[in-house]
Amino acid sequence: MDNATRMDNGLRERFLKVYADLPLSLRTEIILVLGKEPLTWNAAYVEVVNSTEKSAEILKKLSELKII
Repeated sequence: MDNATRMDNGLRERFLKVYADLPLSLRTEIILVLGKEPLTWNAAYVEVVNSTEKSAEILKKLSELKII
C-alpha cells in the first residue's frame, strides 16, 4: 500500500468516525462547497462510502479545514 492510499484511508476513517458521532439533525447541514456545489454531511458520506472521484477531494478539503 502506498502513502497516498494510506493517507486516503486515514482520512476516510476520520470522516466516518466524525460522521458517526454527529447528531442526526446536523447531517443535513452544508459543510463544504466544491466548485459551486454545496455538500451536506449526508452527501459527503455517500461520496466517501462509495469511493467516488469526488471523495478524495472532499476528504482533503475537510482535513484542510480541520473538520476531520
